[in-house]
Amino acid sequence: MTTVTAAEALVTQLESYGVEYVFGTCGHTNIALLDALGPSPIHFVIARHEQAAAHAADGYARASGKPGVLLTHVGPGMMNAVTGVATAAMDSVPLIVISGDIPSYYYGRHPHQEVNLHADADQTAIYRPFCKRAWPVQRTADLPRTLERAFWTATSGRPGAVLVNVPMDLFSRQVEPYIPGTHATPDSALPGLTEETAERIAQALVNAERPLIYFGGGLRTPEAKQALLALADHLDIPLAHSLMGKGAIPDRHPLLLGMPGFWGLDSTHAHTKDADVVLALATRFAETDASSWEAAYTWNFPPSKLIQIDIDPAEIGRNYPVEIGAVADVGHSVRAIDAAVRALQPQPTRRPGLREAIATSRAELFRVADENGASNNFPLRPQRILADLRASLPGDAILVTDVGWNKNGVAQSYDLPPEGRFITPGGASTMGFGPAAAVGVQMAQPQRTVVALIGDGGMSAQLPAVPMAVEQGLPVIFAVMNNRAHGTISDLQRSNYGRGYGCDFTAPDGQPYSPDFAAYGRSCGADGYEVASAEDLAKVISTAVERRRPAVIDIPMVNEPVPTPGHWNINDIYQGKFQDEG
Repeated sequence: MTTVTAAEALVTQLESYGVEYVFGTCGHTNIALLDALGPSPIHFVIARHEQAAAHAADGYARASGKPGVLLTHVGPGMMNAVTGVATAAMDSVPLIVISGDIPSYYYGRHPHQEVNLHADADQTAIYRPFCKRAWPVQRTADLPRTLERAFWTATSGRPGAVLVNVPMDLFSRQVEPYIPGTHATPDSALPGLTEETAERIAQALVNAERPLIYFGGGLRTPEAKQALLALADHLDIPLAHSLMGKGAIPDRHPLLLGMPGFWGLDSTHAHTKDADVVLALATRFAETDASSWEAAYTWNFPPSKLIQIDIDPAEIGRNYPVEIGAVADVGHSVRAIDAAVRALQPQPTRRPGLREAIATSRAELFRVADENGASNNFPLRPQRILADLRASLPGDAILVTDVGWNKNGVAQSYDLPPEGRFITPGGASTMGFGPAAAVGVQMAQPQRTVVALIGDGGMSAQLPAVPMAVEQGLPVIFAVMNNRAHGTISDLQRSNYGRGYGCDFTAPDGQPYSPDFAAYGRSCGADGYEVASAEDLAKVISTAVERRRPAVIDIPMVNEPVPTPGHWNINDIYQGKFQDEG
């Protein structure tokens, strides 16, 4: 029988799973697999750094709904990707990492780039703290089954990252050709609520005087979102979203309060603190969304009663005690609860004054944002940058952000159009996510306008994203909010210590320093734009959108902190006030 290399068989298996792109970098341990990818319809997206490749694969997965595939090299290659892979893992993004390793017959002899010293050849251990599973493949016969398990594990239950680690010699060994369908991924239908639990939750919501629904980034499918809106509308229940939930429900929906926590608003906290029943859907109550879990600011469990639904049992009751906890798919759960509610109470509930109060507070939020965004001061206020973006971008544009104003300010006060999308690094809050992730997002959504809205720190951390966009012919717009500092941390330092040190970029003479990002863009073959006045920005954005080319926009910005109506006990920690009382 005709044989092929294990690498060729693996590529055929990837094709059978519908893989379109593999992101990564080359190395001597994975070139056999790269050679097999050459004739394949799968496109290899080369990156100049493994973290960039990981973020791009992550962005592709978030925007396409398909798992991302990342190829790395032994030792420093796969270690460079750690931050990007952990970012995807913490945000429940399905990512399959295939890593080349040392030859199997040199195990423990410390060959070139082996991860060793205190343990021989155990690079899989590096990924175990954040991956759902890490497989050290030891035989070519195990590759098809392992890849099948990897795709199933990454995409089932709570999605996440997995690692398939392959000694380089295995790729070149002869095997029988892969027959598509022989290792098809199993049906990974998600569990739903039992009828009894759905009825208990429905009863609690119907009987509640001040119910509230709080949803997170796990609310992803259109069907789940529509079911949530139907339930909320029927019982007139206000809605709040986590940072990762921004955009799942239109910002102008009459029941949407906005985001709670450190960057949440007083009008939102008035509802979260006062709710008698809270239905939490696919959210882990992250510290910043929960004001460091201190009851005086955001959530108040008890006396509020918590009903928590999540696909991951580890999240149920992790940070707050639950009245009812259920491990289930949120889409199925909301549909079941809605049906039980309507059976219990066919007529809709109306809470006098609720929608009017929400409309007033939301209108005031956007009015203040518009007012601050009208400033002609230069360098620009961050609110002006967001206002000009909102006015100049198509309604269905995708904002891929980093950390700082571009993440927290957007989540708090950017009036996202209903057809728009907001993609951000939540769990790890990774600086440098935005530039490369935007490349992957653009590959998944080639017809839409994709903007990497990032600070100068984040842009500096992922310069390889620009040549990657140029090489792939992708019209990503890199909008750099340039305050010549790690602005958020600089503000935090100044507020607690009264001075800044080690957070601001300066030249040898002590003056503020910044690379010329527009010139860097041009040097890579992208368009480069310097914003020289307040009037320039909207024109430049419109030009970049129209040209449909990779573009870098350097936007001078003042260092102004994002308003923080909530609480973060890090301020107390810095001042020596906070003590853990167990």
